[in-house]
Amino acid sequence: MKKIAAVALLALGAALVGCSKNETPAPSAAPAPAPAAITKIVVGLDDNFPPMGFRDEKNELVGFDIDMAREASKRMGIEAEFKPIDWSAKEAELSGKRVDALWNGLTITEERKAKIGFTAPYMENHQIIVVAAKSAINNKADMSGKVVGAQEGSSAVDAVKKEDAVFKSFKEFKTFGDNVTALMDLSAGRLEAVVVDEVVGRYYVAKKPDEYRVLEENFGTEEYGVGVRKDDTELLEKLNKAMGEMKADGTAAKIATQWFGKDIIK
Repeated sequence: MKKIAAVALLALGAALVGCSKNETPAPSAAPAPAPAAITKIVVGLDDNFPPMGFRDEKNELVGFDIDMAREASKRMGIEAEFKPIDWSAKEAELSGKRVDALWNGLTITEERKAKIGFTAPYMENHQIIVVAAKSAINNKADMSGKVVGAQEGSSAVDAVKKEDAVFKSFKEFKTFGDNVTALMDLSAGRLEAVVVDEVVGRYYVAKKPDEYRVLEENFGTEEYGVGVRKDDTELLEKLNKAMGEMKADGTAAKIATQWFGKDIIK
């Protein structure tokens, strides 16, 4: 009898323990941490791309896009850090998170839109043809059999290659690390024409009108935008808002006039 009672007590104890365990609520999962607020934006640029971004006589970074980025960052309440990069590797710098934005005369193209998130366009540009002041080249047809140059990784290369017949007519097509080097080769006679962004080309032609001239024909019209990672939608939204405000209140036009002598904001 005692043995049966003991077994019954053990069974009851086990049942009570089981009930106790079942009634204990399972710990709830910890909430996902909130995304960190944006406090700084690292802007990747080519620091030899005047007047958009370059170094002055004090070796300080200056330029139209520098001023635009600083103003936009101020309105967003974040710090702007400017980081010179190899422009031909700009997409790798952005996707590798070594920079947060590409802001330096970046042309919006369908190919780039597949990998980069772009703001609304803020400027229109042309790919112009610069030749020596005394050159016999007056149009694209005259470029046949000539040595032509452009910056590596620039939209000038894409624009030239789109006009297949013209491109194939060149004796040679050379690419350079930056536009300044290409123009130096033009001055030295190693090139006979340079295809370059209008904002850059006209900046140098204005400085040396006796050395360079611009042809009437060009390799097409394009638009500039700021590029960010495609998944960085918060930053893209903030940039579009800040830049929209800058256009609306005339600040962008004022910055443009300081650098170009007129309002060229789109």
